[in-house]
Amino acid sequence: MRTELRILAHPAALPEIHARGGLSARRTGPRTVHLIGTAATPLGGDELDIVIVVAPGAELTVRSVAATLALPGPATPLSSGRWHLEVGSGGVLDFDPEPMIVAGGARHHTVTTIRLASGARLRMRERVQVGRAGEDGGEWRGDLIADVDDMPLLRHRLALGAGTPADDALSAPRALESELVYPDECAATTTGLTQTRLPLAAGGSLFTRTGTLLSASGGEHAEASS
Repeated sequence: MRTELRILAHPAALPEIHARGGLSARRTGPRTVHLIGTAATPLGGDELDIVIVVAPGAELTVRSVAATLALPGPATPLSSGRWHLEVGSGGVLDFDPEPMIVAGGARHHTVTTIRLASGARLRMRERVQVGRAGEDGGEWRGDLIADVDDMPLLRHRLALGAGTPADDALSAPRALESELVYPDECAATTTGLTQTRLPLAAGGSLFTRTGTLLSASGGEHAEASS
């Protein structure tokens, strides 16, 4: 299945939503939309293509009503997602959906591209859990490519699960929490070997935490970076 979703936020009108396939969205406030699954996706072989555009001066908050579950398909275990986020000058995007769960035996790869105007504001949070209770063998890979105007902000790739560089028979991370904030002037902080927030050379910061399970606390980093 191929899923296409387009969300466009205007400064003086309700967000526009155009959807086809297994994912849609609903307006839940003047500047808020929730992503809603309309079919079981992604299954192996499925492709997600999501575009979110915030026009100059507009504000948009994106959430989801439930976690997303990636499952293996009958012909292939691999599904893919392409996300494109664009925020104009003076625009604000707060993107924080529920986690992606990659079931045992499934593989899911995402590529997220972000284009920000220099006067834009962004908070983008991503959470991933490889394997449901008692499962192993799933695999997730995410590429994050962000630019401010024509200047590179971030080039980042992380992979979790079976067959990835982080996979280890004794202690392998199966969960990821990542948060990109722009602009942000935080200092570098680390907690052990699994949690860090690093300032970016072009402005903003990137927080990452890996572990066995996602943390039970859902909003602490959103509050800390606001």
